[in-house]
Amino acid sequence: MSKASPSTGKSSDEIKQARRRLSVMSDNKLVEGFENSVTLEEPEEVASTPSEGGFIVNSYGGYSKKGYAPYNPKKKNQDALIMAEDPKTRSLLFCVMDGHGEDGDKVSQNIKSKFANYLFKHKDFENDIPAALTEVVNRCEQEVLRDTAIETDFSGTTFTCAIIRNNHCTLCNIGDSRTSIAFRNKTGGVSAINLTIDHKPDMPAEKARIEAKGGRVFAVEYDDGVDGPARVWLGHMDVPGLAMSRSLCDAVAHSAGVSSEPEFFEYDFNPDREDMILVMASDGLWEFMSDQEVMDLAYSTTEPRFAVDRLISESNERWMREEQVIDDTTVCVAFLGNFQSNAATTASSPPK
Repeated sequence: MSKASPSTGKSSDEIKQARRRLSVMSDNKLVEGFENSVTLEEPEEVASTPSEGGFIVNSYGGYSKKGYAPYNPKKKNQDALIMAEDPKTRSLLFCVMDGHGEDGDKVSQNIKSKFANYLFKHKDFENDIPAALTEVVNRCEQEVLRDTAIETDFSGTTFTCAIIRNNHCTLCNIGDSRTSIAFRNKTGGVSAINLTIDHKPDMPAEKARIEAKGGRVFAVEYDDGVDGPARVWLGHMDVPGLAMSRSLCDAVAHSAGVSSEPEFFEYDFNPDREDMILVMASDGLWEFMSDQEVMDLAYSTTEPRFAVDRLISESNERWMREEQVIDDTTVCVAFLGNFQSNAATTASSPPK
């Protein structure tokens, strides 16, 4: 378990240079595709305000939007978003999953359907959040792996979540979805830091674990001469090409050293500075936007739902400019303390 430490993430130039393709094209047809539409649908989640006063979060909202790719018009949104409150412990749960592979949408949606209920009822949730999270994440993963209706050899999901209680946040991360926070700086604007660490295969500790299990880590060079991200491969075969070192399910990748062990981070909302905005999102947002760019844009809005809409629109535009495709993008935004608290409104229906 780690204390969250400041990190400014990648700059815009570095992001543009780190080319990412949505999938490794191969004969096994396990190619990530996207719905042939970029219009917003009815939101899976809505803006809301915590049910009791005196909470660090004054309002929040989230949305999960399908991506776009011309080569696969039938694929469903593989991301999933959870926003839920537990009145008993006065806890707020945010969770984002980014599914991948043939049944990535089934993996993420299956976990979404039960995770909050399992967690809030867990015997350790009130007094030991990391212990409860560890057991519930494992339970959800094992139930998906046992479900014969879901292909899990080459399908899986990232998983990142935050439990906010009193003035403290416990974060749990598996994969490359991310949570970041912004605080007011001395110039009157905001400074951004990421609270979780993306699990990439070329991180020294992650790569060592994968190679110790017989897996390989290398990037694919594309026709334009630009290397894609580092990926995980079996020792004797060029599959599955997973672009993260930790995930849920993905049985073949796990045989090559990919792990489902969650990494925990603890963060105290800082009494010595003004924490203002928390953003959790799948890598559809972070791929072409730095933490600072995300927070600057969110800071310019008056409500979380407006921040979510602008962030998704901006990230989608950058995807089209850079890759001519758009990744599924899920964004959750929370306004903290007194930031825009007078402008926040309560939606007519609570978060699911």
